[in-house]
Amino acid sequence: MRAANYKKALELTAHSPWAQQFWDDLVPLKDRVVRHPLFEEMAAGSLSLPRFRSALLNFYPLVENFPKYMGLNLAKTRPGRHAGHEEAKNWLIGNIKIEQRHAYWYQDWAMGFGITLRDLEFVEPPAAMDAVNHFLWNMGHQGTLEEGIASTNLAIEWATGEWSQSVVKGMKAYQENGVATINRHSMAWLRAHASYDDDHPHEAMELIKLVCVDEAQKERAFAAASRGLEYYIQALDYCYDQTN
Repeated sequence: MRAANYKKALELTAHSPWAQQFWDDLVPLKDRVVRHPLFEEMAAGSLSLPRFRSALLNFYPLVENFPKYMGLNLAKTRPGRHAGHEEAKNWLIGNIKIEQRHAYWYQDWAMGFGITLRDLEFVEPPAAMDAVNHFLWNMGHQGTLEEGIASTNLAIEWATGEWSQSVVKGMKAYQENGVATINRHSMAWLRAHASYDDDHPHEAMELIKLVCVDEAQKERAFAAASRGLEYYIQALDYCYDQTN
């Protein structure tokens, strides 16, 4: 029976009233990320090159560390002892390697805008942009499984998947203006997140539904997702306001 369960893919189900409310209540914060001026200008091809490069450079630690945050959550799973942990374990194992590959694709995107690999590997983001990394590390290290999944795979991937869809079309302008090299390599990260990450937040929400069996767990998960989005907004505000 367990071997059969292991092979089963995560199935999305209709939301119960509490899960739908959970999702709907996060939408305003998620939309503040997706509709941030930085991404709207990026999608229009009008974001200044200094702002663009600052975003690419200082968000790199979030991308590079993302599979590590997921690994911290994986370590919390106790299949058979707690509801949803078997499904969470299998899903995390299946996606950690994918996220690592995405980090390499992000490097190609950044290098297309004149950022070197050394720049990326030695970047030290300003505090306001690094706070999200500290929060996700703390959720992975000290939070519950539902907090870790909600803050990382729901909040961050949900917003990122949506803004990526709009930003894809704006890249051509940077090529035409001669300020970036846009090709299949430098576009791989964006294209992957504009399609692949469309499913991820829904899958993360499904895991939250499975793991959260009492009111306290639901409240912890919602608070973690909300705070993750708030830190995301803080990082974007700083990048946009402090760079010309």
